[in-house]
Amino acid sequence: MATNNAVGLQKALWIVALTALIGFGAVYVIGGGFDNAGSEKSGAVAQDFSAPSVGASGESSFKFGKMAAFVAKKTPEPLPDIKFQDAAGKELTLSSLKGKTILLNLWATWCGPCREEMPALNRLQAELGGDKFEVVALSLDRKGYEASRKFLDDLKADKVVLYADPTAKQGMELKLLGMPTTILINKDGLEVGRLAGSAEWDSDDAKKLIQAAMN
Repeated sequence: MATNNAVGLQKALWIVALTALIGFGAVYVIGGGFDNAGSEKSGAVAQDFSAPSVGASGESSFKFGKMAAFVAKKTPEPLPDIKFQDAAGKELTLSSLKGKTILLNLWATWCGPCREEMPALNRLQAELGGDKFEVVALSLDRKGYEASRKFLDDLKADKVVLYADPTAKQGMELKLLGMPTTILINKDGLEVGRLAGSAEWDSDDAKKLIQAAMN
């Protein structure tokens, strides 16, 4: 009887795990913890910039439409000062990007959903990129910068700014659960929020989200 109970419990746990993965959507899971749940518990609010409502606590709550999976911080939070390489192999840090709003996309060449959303990120950079905003594609691919560059060139994604972390360790520092994950960072280098999974980053909802973070 005890053995049957144990088997039943094990099956139940597998069902729960499978359900969670299905709910997570088209995301390649990697090691490390991701703080979506933690953010929500700590009072993170989703924001939509067309129809705000104010609760008793004074916090604004919104809906993002196509950015519904975006999890916003109640208050922008510091990020680890991760390291990565540019085209010349020079090491840079996340703090070196301060001064403009950054949409940091964590991806890899072997990630199918990453391939699907990259053209939208490229169109977003073409439209909004400049002195105040930049789409940064940080490849966590062990093949390094050149392989990632070729991947983007094949997709004709020539507008996004490419950096690489061939150690693939910086994703752990940023507490990623899977790829792609995209983090919106304000000009002070603080995380506004993040979205796990692919998204329509050139949609009107995404642009409203980014423009609000820029203001």
